[in-house]
Amino acid sequence: MDFKNNIRVIEDFPQPGISFKDITTLLKDGEAYRAAIDELKALVSHLNIDVIAGPEARGFVVGAPLAYALGVGFVPIRKSGKLPYETIEVGYDLEYGKDTLAVHTDAIKPGQNVLIADDLLATGGTIATSVSLVEQLGGKVVGAAFLIELVQLAGRNKLSDIEVVSLLTYED
Repeated sequence: MDFKNNIRVIEDFPQPGISFKDITTLLKDGEAYRAAIDELKALVSHLNIDVIAGPEARGFVVGAPLAYALGVGFVPIRKSGKLPYETIEVGYDLEYGKDTLAVHTDAIKPGQNVLIADDLLATGGTIATSVSLVEQLGGKVVGAAFLIELVQLAGRNKLSDIEVVSLLTYED
């Protein structure tokens, strides 16, 4: 399946010069959504995955169904202040500011193999922060899976020791 046919590209959003890749058009198509998750499953099935972690919010719509398909658990990585139990947090830089991600302190057991899943790999800041959270809890990140990778932003370079898979790549 050519998944690019299911991705809406919106020029100049959220600001001039940005070519936004909108996955909502893929998500609303049950056949395409299932096929995308099935293909990601095939790409990561060789990894010894104990649990999948995904940053909010779009990491949930990729990571949770992928965890279900693989028969493993799912760990949500959320913005600071959104999780009800004890957390650890890591701050990171955004294009236009800073943000903080958090995970429950008991979400990942030491030694567990973790796959990070999200919709998009751009500069790699969110995923590198997610990796840091997993590693602080003693988990081992064995891979990262994405629907889309924006190649020109070189986010993959921040994940040099991690196997990275993407269904689609965009050069622009």
